[in-house]
Amino acid sequence: MSVSFSFRTAFAGVAMVLLLLLSGSAAQAQGQRRVVQFSGIIATGDSLLGVPGAAIFVPKAGRGTLTNEYGYFSLPVLAGDSIVIRALGYGNQWVVIPPDYPRQSYSVIIQLKEDATVLPEVRIFPYATEKAFKEAFLALRLPDEKGSSAAANLSPEVMRRLFTAMPTSSMSNYRQTMQMQQYDQQRRMGMGATPYTNNPLLNPFSWLQLINQVKSGEFKKKAGEDY
Repeated sequence: MSVSFSFRTAFAGVAMVLLLLLSGSAAQAQGQRRVVQFSGIIATGDSLLGVPGAAIFVPKAGRGTLTNEYGYFSLPVLAGDSIVIRALGYGNQWVVIPPDYPRQSYSVIIQLKEDATVLPEVRIFPYATEKAFKEAFLALRLPDEKGSSAAANLSPEVMRRLFTAMPTSSMSNYRQTMQMQQYDQQRRMGMGATPYTNNPLLNPFSWLQLINQVKSGEFKKKAGEDY
């Protein structure tokens, strides 16, 4: 009788221990949240241009990531996490993963809105107080025009020496080259000045006009007129 009682007591104890272990493991399994791959593109509000360097951060977990140059990101999170998206010059936005989300990936396209922050004016003085700066500024003595280096550099002798000795700059060479190319193109197309058009003795049209004027008698001496 005592043997059967002790056996029953031991069996009940083992069963209770197994029940507690199973209930603890089940509670632990229910307490674990699903891992979700959170990915997407962070874009500006008025277009689909990606925002590089935007921060995707999970405050409770203390971890996050940044978008690449195209505004794309990918971050493993847990179901039920609250995620904040931050970028310089834009307002913060929050994304909450549903606690009962059944899938393993969660993709979004988030359009940030601009949030320009005007910083207050900051004045920097090289003195301890503004009063000391004003006193030092009022006591400042500037050199006269004759003794200044600017007046010496603008003297006629220096300007003439610079004009004759200073080489042509790269921009001047470029402009001169472009002008010469334009003149050559105009001469080839018959719209520019040539040595034949500049010298009337080498222009056949000038000779034809002269012959016609001689034939018509335009160069005959008329009475009462001196040439």
